[in-house]
Amino acid sequence: MSYSHLTEQERYGSSHLRSTYVRSGGTAVHSAARFTEGNCMSQTILLCLLTLIASGIGTATGFGTSTVMIPVMVLFVPLPVALLFVGVIHLAGDIWKVLLFKRGFDWKLILGFGISGIAASYFGASLSMQAQALPLKRILGAFLVLYVVYLFLNREWVLPKTNATAVCGGMLSGFFAGFFGVGGAVRGAFLTAFNLPKEVYIFTSGLIALFIDLTRVTRYAWGGTRLQEELMVALLLSIPISFAGAYLAKRFLHKLPQKFFRIFVGVFLALLGFKLLIWA
Repeated sequence: MSYSHLTEQERYGSSHLRSTYVRSGGTAVHSAARFTEGNCMSQTILLCLLTLIASGIGTATGFGTSTVMIPVMVLFVPLPVALLFVGVIHLAGDIWKVLLFKRGFDWKLILGFGISGIAASYFGASLSMQAQALPLKRILGAFLVLYVVYLFLNREWVLPKTNATAVCGGMLSGFFAGFFGVGGAVRGAFLTAFNLPKEVYIFTSGLIALFIDLTRVTRYAWGGTRLQEELMVALLLSIPISFAGAYLAKRFLHKLPQKFFRIFVGVFLALLGFKLLIWA
């Protein structure tokens, strides 16, 4: 299986796991045998709890589900299996965002920001293949930290939400997401620049991610990755639990004043930025 299409954060731990994948005969299903050895029930419970936490964070901030789940999952399943499992959870989370925050539908923002961003992400991804020698994750980490510092120092700063700025913002966020390989956080950073209402921010990020995640999950499956029966059971249990996490996040956001929402998202952007700087 080729790893060229993986995002930077999805390559986490891939060097060690590739050797495991090769030694097992190159079949992700067979490599997942570690999941069934002795602690299947406890690992299923762990995945459900991990899904609840990651879904809550991912819904409330608009990003972070993969950042939370991938490093834990690769401890006991091969990387291709982890990517498929988390990809399905991510896809379910996108659906919950769209359903739970449907009042935030803004068709002008979706058309301007979303379509231009998806198109530009392919261009950015193609350029990133020519810049693999650069410390891309650290560059992105520095950008996120500096951006959040700027937001905290200039709390009244807002980009005007016009058609032109939406298209330009979508193109820039899509390009940077493709180039750096961390789509959710980059998209969140650009959407916070508009200081959108909570519902509009979550709905827009969820709908854009829905199309992207649908494509990547299909690609993983077509690439031959399969889930063992025990992991499939864990996934079927985790999908409704991801809805619970999303619902709890909605309850939390309902109580969070709008004036603090951008600060809340900014804190998580900064945490991810520091993570990329330190553990890139």
